[in-house]
Amino acid sequence: MEFLMKICLLFLCSSISYFVNLFFQKRNQHCYMLGYECFKAADDRKLDTDACVRVVMRNKKLGLDQYRFLLKTIVSSGLGEETYGPRNVVDGREEFPLENDAHAEMDEIMFSTLDSLFEKTGVSPSEIDILVVDVSLFSPAPSLTSRIINRYKMRHNIKSFSLSGMGCSASMLAIDLVQQLFKTYKNQFAIVVSTESIARHWYCGKEKSMMLSNCLFRNGGSSILLTNKRDLKDRCLLKLKCAVRTNIGYDDEAYGCCIQVEDPQGYQGFLLTKNLTKAAAKAFTGNLKLLLPKILPVWELLRYAISTLGKKSTKGQNLSFNLNLKSGVDHFCLHPGGRAVIDGLGKSLGLSEYDLEPTRMALYRFGNTSAGGLWYVLSYMEAKKRLKKGDKIFMVSLGAGFMCNNCVWEVMKDGLDDTRVWEDCIDEYPRKNLVNPFTEKYSWINDEILNFVRLD
Repeated sequence: MEFLMKICLLFLCSSISYFVNLFFQKRNQHCYMLGYECFKAADDRKLDTDACVRVVMRNKKLGLDQYRFLLKTIVSSGLGEETYGPRNVVDGREEFPLENDAHAEMDEIMFSTLDSLFEKTGVSPSEIDILVVDVSLFSPAPSLTSRIINRYKMRHNIKSFSLSGMGCSASMLAIDLVQQLFKTYKNQFAIVVSTESIARHWYCGKEKSMMLSNCLFRNGGSSILLTNKRDLKDRCLLKLKCAVRTNIGYDDEAYGCCIQVEDPQGYQGFLLTKNLTKAAAKAFTGNLKLLLPKILPVWELLRYAISTLGKKSTKGQNLSFNLNLKSGVDHFCLHPGGRAVIDGLGKSLGLSEYDLEPTRMALYRFGNTSAGGLWYVLSYMEAKKRLKKGDKIFMVSLGAGFMCNNCVWEVMKDGLDDTRVWEDCIDEYPRKNLVNPFTEKYSWINDEILNFVRLD
């Protein structure tokens, strides 16, 4: 009997010890955001209507059919007159870019956002423990992380990671990587730099499915400072609640719907196929199946389960059907990939125009800035003073692979109103009229009489 009592006591002590350790382990695994900064180029880099026409007219391979396609695409893209292009494209050197063009492009984005981030947060570059840079289309040697380490003379034992080929969802992947590292390393500062190289990847051919990227992608990027130091939580803007990554690269159609290739004439570019929408829906649905139980209250999940009892599932039915996402989420930060992407996500999630406003305005003002795009949307929310303490922000990102990487943040304090890149124009938004000027200036390109005219 005494032996049995000792065994039971030992088991009880072990159980208590396990749960206490688990409690403190979870307690020290938080991921807080101390600050973030977005890139804004100089005004002479703006790709307004006239600048875009100059770029198009320099491509002598295009004919009337391609001109009409470009007009239709640009008009329906959701982009405005003030997005920014790479310096070499603005200067007319897009067909023969130099290695230095890509380096100059990356240096300007990375260093300007990091300089501002270090100044605003008061954190020194020498204090950074983890550095993650995600740029899909430019992977030089030495790496971009080494370039940053050299510029700021960071510590020799910094843990650095360079991510490439991850597309527009790379920023959320990088955030999740930092979160996983925080589980192992305590009291850390981490930097995530998210951007894309466009200077050397402007498509100069005539394939329609590859010309789409020129109409959508623009210069931009962001730097984010994260930490797991609990004594700094009162200074933090947001806390990461959960992150879920989904990759359906096993599906051949999904893998090839968004891919870098060469056209028959040897021009390299990004191919966007008609399967993109289908792949996005599949990846997004798979991600929601894992994410929603983590963010929605139990009573909403039970209500949904009861309401669907006895109903036959319909092929292609959206997972969010009849689910009230706003029972667990206050703000929706969607990838500003294009008007069609925003419309599709908004419809599937049952969002209002108020919910979609930040994403639409970010796309209109800055274009699709790839992995850095979500932070322009977040910055708009903050500049409009939408964020309150305790609010939950649902970030949705989609990218090549095909991947869907989503996360949910919790606002840590009231009074978030930094305007950042929106400082000089936030009072002009939201824009009521998002009609692209191309409609008025170049609608004549669709006149049938031009079918009998040779354009040189």
